[in-house]
Amino acid sequence: MTHYRSNLRDIEFNLFEVLRIQDRLGHGPYAQLDEETAREILREVERLASGPFAASFVEGDRTPLALDEDGDVTLPPGVRASLDAYFDGEWYRLQLPEHLGGYGATPSLNWTATAMLAGANSSALLYTAGPFFAAIVDPLLTEEQREHWITPWVEQRWGGTMVLTEPEAGSDVGAARTTARLADDGTWHVSGTKRFITNGDFDWPDNIVHLVLARAVDRDGTPINGPGTKGLSLFVVPKWWVESDGSLGERNGVRVVGLEDKMGIKASATCEMVFGDRGVPARGVLVGGRHEGISQMFKVIEYARMLVGVKAIETLSTGYLNALQYTRERVQGPDLARAADKTSPRVAIINHPDVRRSLMMQKAHVEGMRALVLYTAAIQDDIGLLEHDVAAGTGDTAELERLRRRNDLLLPLVKGYGSEKSYELLAQSLQIFGGSGYTRDFPLEQYIRDAKIDTLYEGTTAIQALDLFFRKIARDQGATIRDLFGEVLQFAKGDAGNGALAAERALLGEALEHAGAMLTTLGGHVTASLTSADEQEAAGHIHRVGLNTTSLLLSIAELVIAWLLLRHADVAVAAQEAGDDDPFYEGKVAAARWFASQVLPTFAARRAILEHTDLGVMELDDRAW
Repeated sequence: MTHYRSNLRDIEFNLFEVLRIQDRLGHGPYAQLDEETAREILREVERLASGPFAASFVEGDRTPLALDEDGDVTLPPGVRASLDAYFDGEWYRLQLPEHLGGYGATPSLNWTATAMLAGANSSALLYTAGPFFAAIVDPLLTEEQREHWITPWVEQRWGGTMVLTEPEAGSDVGAARTTARLADDGTWHVSGTKRFITNGDFDWPDNIVHLVLARAVDRDGTPINGPGTKGLSLFVVPKWWVESDGSLGERNGVRVVGLEDKMGIKASATCEMVFGDRGVPARGVLVGGRHEGISQMFKVIEYARMLVGVKAIETLSTGYLNALQYTRERVQGPDLARAADKTSPRVAIINHPDVRRSLMMQKAHVEGMRALVLYTAAIQDDIGLLEHDVAAGTGDTAELERLRRRNDLLLPLVKGYGSEKSYELLAQSLQIFGGSGYTRDFPLEQYIRDAKIDTLYEGTTAIQALDLFFRKIARDQGATIRDLFGEVLQFAKGDAGNGALAAERALLGEALEHAGAMLTTLGGHVTASLTSADEQEAAGHIHRVGLNTTSLLLSIAELVIAWLLLRHADVAVAAQEAGDDDPFYEGKVAAARWFASQVLPTFAARRAILEHTDLGVMELDDRAW
């Protein structure tokens, strides 16, 4: 029996009843698909996820990866079988554009499929990224590079990695020391050590293509483009060199020298890699012939951050659904109202008040976070349509820019809030099982171990919060978030729910006011830091911002989630009024009401804390800790 439990009903509700992605299908880049095909794709991916993909979930966790002296990593047989099922079914084509043999799927459909596979077996899913990385790099390459690299990468289903982190630099990518020197044959020789590289080697594909950030230097070792992130360039560095006729040549000078002994996602090979190893140069190709590494890698980073949030949220989803099923089967104790009566019958634990409180906390959050993911994905759908129209000379460039900025704003919410809250609430899922949840008899303990990484990699929650405030909000003086808040305000003041959601919309309006005040306060500190003539005073204002950016991220995410849940409730109320008595709709309204009444009132306290932040923590002597 599979551990993975999907929620296809909620997925379809999001996609087809709320977001109405069917209105986008059949047009522009999505011309190949219609609603019936999209629904069939979802059903087939669910079967794959709950069947052969989930089958190696436990084996991958309990069977160690093997690393030999040549740097080759051997996967457990079951994980290889899961990858066989994925690639033999050609599901990687969901991620590819039509010109690379893809299905022309919308991002919303692709992210939904990715979510189910991530919930079923995130370690195995991480090995499937090669063709997608090829699609990301494809428009960045020269025509000659494209013909040489992209076609075999996709058709032969090679692996792919993003190689950024170094042992000493960590998240400070600009401090990277790995270098690249131009060789006489026109290739670049990359030299250095990288760490925490996801799937730096594995034995399923014939080749692996590494996308490596390195600092281009001249023959004397002087950086060509200076220090920091702007001095980094992006290189295609294969495990096996690709000859001019497309055949695989000699082994390149890149090798895995160590595997991290991790808390979770143990079947995913997290590698330390050496480039320029054993006297063999690590030959690479400069992407596009341009030294624009960070901007070129940006799309890959965006994808990775959203993937992390999607993985975390779907792990919580299957954790919650496993817990829900357990509460219906586990009989223990009498109804609380009859606890004094020793003869009262035992009941299923779903009848206990605190269990129901925990279940609703999980349900409301996971459905709200799924709504956030798919709302973001639907914006990406619209971006794809508009990019197609703009290229044809008929699109609205201003609207395209607005949607791109909205997408950028939402990504740190998906990644930061999605990973943080999912890890927190998985403890609630495990708690439902009591002592049994702490054992390997149920998947919850592995879910928790596998999910912890999500708050850490591709930028910790604190980094996501700094990115949200200083890049996504401050870069356009708050225009993008004001646009979003304007839509929330319009909803709060409207008549959604036909009177049934009036109290919840009022709470949404109050939370919006608190969130706006928090932004105003932090913006005031930034302004004060720029105008202050006192360096210490200016630093103090910035430190006050830094002490509160994580709180701000949580608040904005919860505001957006509440708004989305109430939009869902509005659709559910309309269905009920039309005579549909499906309990699903009752659950949607209940989840929205719970979130509004239990989460939104906390904004007042967060605002008060933020507005009264002092510098005591920053001024504390290091020895006092």
